[in-house]
Amino acid sequence: MRFFSKIKDIWSHEELRNKIGVTLGLILVYRIGSFIVLPGVNSDVLTEQMSALGGGGLGDILSLFTGGAFTRASIFALGIMPYISASIIIQLMSIAVPAVQKMQKDGESGRKKITQYTRLLTIAICLVQAPGYLKSTVVSVPGAVANPDVFWWFSAITIIVCSTLVIMWLGERITDKGVGNGISLLIMIGIIATFPQALIQEYMHPESTPYFFLVEIAFFLIVIGVSVALVQAIRKVPVQMAKLQQAHGGMPSGAGARSFIPLKVNSSGVMPIIFAQAIMFVPLYLTQSESLQQNEFLQSLSDFNGVAYNVLFFFMIVAFTYFYTAITVNPNQMADDLKRQNSFIPGIKPGRPTAEFLDNILSKITLPGAIFLGLVAVLPAIVFRLGLTHSQSFAIFFGGTSLLIMVGVILDTLQQVESYLLSRHYDGLMKSGKMRSRSQSPVGGLGG
Repeated sequence: MRFFSKIKDIWSHEELRNKIGVTLGLILVYRIGSFIVLPGVNSDVLTEQMSALGGGGLGDILSLFTGGAFTRASIFALGIMPYISASIIIQLMSIAVPAVQKMQKDGESGRKKITQYTRLLTIAICLVQAPGYLKSTVVSVPGAVANPDVFWWFSAITIIVCSTLVIMWLGERITDKGVGNGISLLIMIGIIATFPQALIQEYMHPESTPYFFLVEIAFFLIVIGVSVALVQAIRKVPVQMAKLQQAHGGMPSGAGARSFIPLKVNSSGVMPIIFAQAIMFVPLYLTQSESLQQNEFLQSLSDFNGVAYNVLFFFMIVAFTYFYTAITVNPNQMADDLKRQNSFIPGIKPGRPTAEFLDNILSKITLPGAIFLGLVAVLPAIVFRLGLTHSQSFAIFFGGTSLLIMVGVILDTLQQVESYLLSRHYDGLMKSGKMRSRSQSPVGGLGG
């Protein structure tokens, strides 16, 4: 009954209702576009070729994030990934390039410039990736393209580049006019779109039984629970405001207000997995060369289910977690913010001692967060090698970037809906009415 009561509250909130309608409408446009095949391409031939090659390769991973558009040679074949790549590059440049750092500090005007540069970089990446995708995935398949002449190449590349910009526009419109982060929602929708098919394939597998399938689902739900705990886990550092002075210069009255700094166990999110996976794709690309196809070491690093690949993948994720946490969470800035707000950590002197104290805590909680993140990332390969799943397409959902993205995006979207409901004095989605935001900090600007 409570569920239906919440649905009624959401429907009664006119602004929220309109935002959800806009979000669903734009997502529908995205899903329709993913089924529109490029002119002159026989998608059935491509699908048969992908099935004959088997799963577990780069194509399966890219198809997962595009909702199958990559495999179908859709106009949305590249999905939102070029924009994500551009955003990562700009983010890394903000660390090493002073000009980008300055733009970040310029407020709204700087943010607009960074957004514009990200869009331009997205176009450049598309112009590189589109021909590569067409050559390696489409044209290379016999019978996929009837007449791949110069005009076809020009039109196909133009369509893919323009379609990627449309996806970027859809994501921005969802963020501005809808509910949740548009780019993240489009990625999540692409992942979820492939889940029913993977579930059916697993259930219909010749070696699968109803009992075994139920055990798989139970284990999958446990993994989801662990992922939610990983995303939401925080270490609360107590903070106390200075005692308030009475009006007209009287004596201090009462104890200072108490709050806390929420240091997230996994401050880096899924970025370490994305960075590590991007590097681990390099051996796969190298093995495409005829001179390196027989290299056993590179071949071992190209097997997504292999021991060598996943061991190296795990340690890279741990290393990148520390790296990304170090560049995104600044204990010195936290200490300065506390000092400006006339706040302090009980028993710790303001300034440098506070920064060292926060840095020490952050280092301690990052280790278990990095280990758990690494284990979640390699879990699909583990469950597949142990025979806990029969199909590679279903094993992918047992961890990795896909599961963490789904969990993170759903939690963030629910939190935003929660905020809208509470703004109109409705009960929140949670009984307490206090669903913790993954980015919200009780002490302004200290959440990392």
